[in-house]
Amino acid sequence: MKKLMNRTLKPILIYALVVSVVSIPVYFLIIDFIWVRELDKHHYAIRRKIETRVNSLHLPDSTIWQTVAILNQTEPGFVLTAVGQTGDDRVYSIIRFDRFMQDREQFRCLVTYIRINGKPYRLLIETNMEEIDETILAIAAVTLFFFLVLLSGLIFLNRRMSLKLWQPFYAALQKLKQFNLQEEHRISFENTDTVEFKELNESLTKVLESNIAVYRQQKEFAENASHELQTPLAIVQSKLDVLLQSPDLTARQAEQIEVANRALSRVSRINKNLLLLAKLENLQFAEQEPVDLSTLLSDHIGLLSDYLEVKSLVVDSHIQPGIGVEGNRILIEILLTNLLLNAIRHTDVCGKIDVKLSANGLTVSNSGRVALHRENLFKRFSSGSFETPGSGLGLALVKEIGNRYGWKITYDFTAGQHVFRLTF
Repeated sequence: MKKLMNRTLKPILIYALVVSVVSIPVYFLIIDFIWVRELDKHHYAIRRKIETRVNSLHLPDSTIWQTVAILNQTEPGFVLTAVGQTGDDRVYSIIRFDRFMQDREQFRCLVTYIRINGKPYRLLIETNMEEIDETILAIAAVTLFFFLVLLSGLIFLNRRMSLKLWQPFYAALQKLKQFNLQEEHRISFENTDTVEFKELNESLTKVLESNIAVYRQQKEFAENASHELQTPLAIVQSKLDVLLQSPDLTARQAEQIEVANRALSRVSRINKNLLLLAKLENLQFAEQEPVDLSTLLSDHIGLLSDYLEVKSLVVDSHIQPGIGVEGNRILIEILLTNLLLNAIRHTDVCGKIDVKLSANGLTVSNSGRVALHRENLFKRFSSGSFETPGSGLGLALVKEIGNRYGWKITYDFTAGQHVFRLTF
């Protein structure tokens, strides 16, 4: 994962690098053009000076020939030769071996014609130019230097400006991370003069307030519905109990009433669990006390012995004594009961359940054949298995209670074992 500021900086740096690389030959061509043009102007200036100054001396031809011979021998890049007639000027560049420099050099040349004492002379002027590779190397070095300066400046400015520019975004993000829908606290975002962030904060505020309102309505509905269902469920339960005691009841009728009674018992459990979840979300179990988890766990394993005997299950417990936690005793009992009942439900007949308690946490393992559906385990009204479905609220309660005290509940399926770990 990359930060947004780095994503915007990368294309800018690539663009700057491409421009810098392309600029090297452009710089060379411009410099070479200017250099050649200035040399040509300089050569013509030399031509005019030689012709004007020599003619102004009014020297005899013999003296001029001697002077020309001396100049041809001593002046590098200068050759003056007497000719029969004049021709057109020529300018060109040539690379040849220079005996004085003992290396191949590039020269800019001018071949032109002048008249001294009325006689034509051919004049060759040569000027040593910088080598192409040296020029390109110098330009590349300077370009690279300034690119590194530009790179450092862009990175520094990008980080400095981005931190300041994106500060409202990071502040809003931090508040969103700390937001808990169950607490129903309204988030107040920082004021900003950036239009985009201001609109973002306003939109987030509206969305959060809408979700809080919907969540509050759902909680009130669940709590009210659970309260309202208690009385009719109790009435139906009592009527079914009365029917079961009727002496005129046939076997067929008794069987149907028993099926209805079991279904009603399941509905009652779901209703109680929903009411408990509503109370948890409304923080109605705020009181805390020291709880001896070691003793409480041992007692609950004993209380569930009838369930264990029905499926001929063996429990291997390793409970470290003296393990205590801070919390509501009723909630912790519900958590332990649901974890143990879940293990019993998902263990085959004659299977084995391992219970381990230490200072680090609680582990409940049971034998199994197929892994449970992880994505549905801790969701309300979702079953982790199609073979042994439950009410869909047991593990949701475990998760909710664990979150209340900052405990982490995880599930793994390893070597044919369903493993639930509760980390304190």
